[in-house]
Amino acid sequence: MTFALFFGNRGFMPEQLLLEARKEMIEAVTKAGYDYIIMDESATRFGAVETRDEGKIYAKWLEENRGKFQGIILCMPIFIDENGAITALEKAGVPILMQAYPDKIGKMDFANRRDAFCGKFSVTDVFEQYQTPYTVFAPHVVHPLSNKFAQNLRDFAGVCRVVAGMKNFNVGCIGARTTAFKTVRFDELTAQRYGINIESFDLSELIFKVQNKDDNDTAVIEKCEILKNYSNFTKVPQKNLNNLAKVSVVIDEYIETYHLDAITLRCWNEMEDILHICPCVLLGELNDRGIIASCEMDLCSAITMRAMYLASLEATACLDWNNNYGDEKDKVILFHCGPVPQSLMTDKGNVTDHKMIAKLNPGHGWGSNEGRIKDFPMTFSNCKMENGKIYIYFSEGEFTKDTIEDGYFGCAGVAQIENLEPKLNKLARNGFKHHTTVGVGHMKQVLEEAFKYYLKYEIINID
Repeated sequence: MTFALFFGNRGFMPEQLLLEARKEMIEAVTKAGYDYIIMDESATRFGAVETRDEGKIYAKWLEENRGKFQGIILCMPIFIDENGAITALEKAGVPILMQAYPDKIGKMDFANRRDAFCGKFSVTDVFEQYQTPYTVFAPHVVHPLSNKFAQNLRDFAGVCRVVAGMKNFNVGCIGARTTAFKTVRFDELTAQRYGINIESFDLSELIFKVQNKDDNDTAVIEKCEILKNYSNFTKVPQKNLNNLAKVSVVIDEYIETYHLDAITLRCWNEMEDILHICPCVLLGELNDRGIIASCEMDLCSAITMRAMYLASLEATACLDWNNNYGDEKDKVILFHCGPVPQSLMTDKGNVTDHKMIAKLNPGHGWGSNEGRIKDFPMTFSNCKMENGKIYIYFSEGEFTKDTIEDGYFGCAGVAQIENLEPKLNKLARNGFKHHTTVGVGHMKQVLEEAFKYYLKYEIINID
């Protein structure tokens, strides 16, 4: 992650504060583990921007460095000139974090007073007038070398990743929607308007490719070893393991050929009937590789999974709102058959014959990765498409250490979510599906910032 650094100026303010700010902001960014680019100090007075002419110089410098930065930090060491700032950044095209220095008691004389607390409003006001998106985090004024600003930087980096990664990405839809699941319908043209390009593949083609791969194919043999290292396959017959490996190899081929960032898969019941496998564990393995994979042809879940992966850089999962947890009003069991990434589980999973499939056709559902979801702070989210728009929600909770009895099949965890009942009612009334997607960490602020101000999704507040 590389940030372009911008420093504002206003002629009658103390100039030494500008030179200090350049050094302190560089130190703050590098300490936080990020890279930066900075306009040469000789390009303008103190390397800062005050006038419209200086703003044009900075805008030209940005354009010359296009592609080298993912976000801009607009630093206000003092009450800066808002005209130069908007001239410089109106066409930036990336997220802009506004940082204003605090004043210090005892240093409020003319030589040291900053007035950035007030000046920040002048800048945000003009950016609002020009409809140029920007980011503000609490606190209103913050020193670059403080712990609070270090957290601001981490959150802003998440915003930058989400904005860049969601503006233009490719999803492979493998198979048609299962007839019974109208809940996962989507509008391909709406997705394209938001920068989500969909590549569609018939499931029969995938099955044909699998049936024409040899067990002794090098890629198949290597994939078998990868899968056996990923989860416990000791109960899986070799023939079924080979078919799982072949499906994984074919999906990898789709990903490479079509430059896919995500896939969503028709996971039942043709694979079970024809190949005698269930692809759950393959989806978890893909998500642990950073390639978003949702089941049941749920494209909308793939969208929010990708957003949370970009925000956190950790694996995500698509889960059912499945069971109440006794009489606990703020707890719920979130579950799926077995596509949960290994990194989100308490232990290495056990690959089984999917119990729902095995009830009628034993031996036809090998691939469900059973286990339990570990405890961690989490964000949950999903979206829907209606009337040419994408509507999205975000909220937060915790996966707990609460136990679920051994007889409960699949992969599940107990989530504690404050005011769960009102939130569930809002999800129902707003037409959201029985799936939600979860990611590691509390990311609501980052996601809301990215989707509301930069990506322009319709936000549904359920909190």
